[in-house]
Amino acid sequence: MAGGGADGGGGGIATMIWFGLIFVIMYLLLIRPQRKKQKEHTKLLEELKKGDKVVTSGGMFATIFAIDDERNLVVLKIGENTKMEFLKSSIAAKVDK
Repeated sequence: MAGGGADGGGGGIATMIWFGLIFVIMYLLLIRPQRKKQKEHTKLLEELKKGDKVVTSGGMFATIFAIDDERNLVVLKIGENTKMEFLKSSIAAKVDK
């Protein structure tokens, strides 16, 4: 009867190891790739300049007409005489020529 109490103590350590393993898997599959993608998007936004062809997150293709870093805005030229202001963060990608 004295040996029955010792068997339950190992279950706590095994549970902690499983929680640690699950956290490592979550980090490798979800958190790390998302951080990498965010860093790439931030770098893209910092390198934008007048005349770059871009696509917005809404799928609109345009050319950068002006950039206002203070207000975090970008003026995009959509057509011949059409210019619109967008948040800088709404630019999804740079389009290669």
